[in-house]
Amino acid sequence: MTPRLLFLPGMGGGSPQHWYSLWQAKFGGVRVEQADWNAPTPESWAARLNEAVEATPGEVVLVGHSAGALTIAHYARLYTVPERVRGALLVAPADAEQGGMLEAVRAMAPIPRQPLPFPALMIASENDPYLTFERAGAFAEAWEAELVTVGEAGHINPESGHGEWEDGEILLSEALHAWTPPDIVRF
Repeated sequence: MTPRLLFLPGMGGGSPQHWYSLWQAKFGGVRVEQADWNAPTPESWAARLNEAVEATPGEVVLVGHSAGALTIAHYARLYTVPERVRGALLVAPADAEQGGMLEAVRAMAPIPRQPLPFPALMIASENDPYLTFERAGAFAEAWEAELVTVGEAGHINPESGHGEWEDGEILLSEALHAWTPPDIVRF
């Protein structure tokens, strides 16, 4: 059985045109719903992720964008992560420590710097207004995540032309192949 995807949107919860909404419709999975999409805190957003992991049977893969990617790092810091969490796709994590960042996102600071207890693939852009590529490299190194650049792709969201994001689907598929045993069916 294919691992269940748990989607973690960033601020505002995303739109139906966002790549993770389209992936959820295409591949199934669960969107981790937050009590307040405009007021993230590490504790409250990570608690919602923990509840979703506990409520989802079988193996899971976490897919986070922006503040949702930070939520995954905070979850790994705050909770004992079960082995059935096979990995995480961290797309364009917002740098909550960056000067000029939205005040609501700054609530997600400080950003954890511990290695993640599961394999992770971090996808970053070289001109993301919310994360410099240098900082992306530092986070990937701290989290022991593989870092992949998508070139100059903005914040990897619909506004930067990433609604239907086929290259991202390929990266997710490759990660799923690497993170799951060979007897698991994949898409």
